[in-house]
Amino acid sequence: MMSPHVVPFFDAATFTLTYVVIDTHSDHCAVIDPVLNLDYASGSIGTESADEVIAYIKAQGLTLALILETHIHADHLSSAPYLQEQLGGRIVIGSHITAVQDTFGTIFDEDEGFRRDGSQFDLMLSDGDTFHVGDLEGEALHVPGHTPACMAYQLGDALFAGDTLFMPDAGTARCDFPGGDARTLYASCQRLLSLPDDIRIFVCHDYQPEGRALAYESTVAQQRHHNIHVGGAISSDEFVSLREERDASLAMPALILPSLQVNMRAGYLPPPNGQGRMFLKVPINAFGGPNLDRLSDNK
Repeated sequence: MMSPHVVPFFDAATFTLTYVVIDTHSDHCAVIDPVLNLDYASGSIGTESADEVIAYIKAQGLTLALILETHIHADHLSSAPYLQEQLGGRIVIGSHITAVQDTFGTIFDEDEGFRRDGSQFDLMLSDGDTFHVGDLEGEALHVPGHTPACMAYQLGDALFAGDTLFMPDAGTARCDFPGGDARTLYASCQRLLSLPDDIRIFVCHDYQPEGRALAYESTVAQQRHHNIHVGGAISSDEFVSLREERDASLAMPALILPSLQVNMRAGYLPPPNGQGRMFLKVPINAFGGPNLDRLSDNK
């Protein structure tokens, strides 16, 4: 089994890991889960995180083949179109993206101009589909639960788990977003934990519990034995109880509203209005809360 060279880039503001995955036989590479910077208070977009990735790829003389999104992120914006503009490559997502686009297209009251067929992406992969980065063969694994469209990507002995698994001391991702489901996530985790022991697992986020140093790589064996949520002999019922209790205590991610609107468009910003200005919406109580119709300005 081939072993790609994996280079991590950490965005501390969103605790996100972006990876450059290199086929050492051909110098082709893929980028997984790239970040676009946003200062929410000022509405300012920045490319500092993406520029680091671009500079590395150029300095190493690599050819960018694919930009792989593990899912529609709710905690950071994707810089996939910016990377593509600078370096080329195709933007890739799982084929269940259409369900997510339909859900959030409704939540954000998108008009008919918003396409809900996934066509903003260059390639949609279904479970078991294969793809290539140079001579390196990859496989797409559908691992729903955190969202209904989550994908993991295996390239040689490296598995990029997205938000399905965190480091063993951090467990798993939440399941309380629209379309998420704890029992489904448990099954997806068990699928990944059934892979060979020495498969390397790379996570999308590291929140550095107890203030420990940044960590992003483990193995299937380490996750199977030590993951605090799905390791050992924990049952599906036990996991669901643990996960749902924890989710009920979590606040919404700070960037969830802009992230969803941008990422469901493959990282493209919403179209400008007639004056050339772009806006992101803030739907009131989109994820639950009291009915405030009586307070609306209906005059």
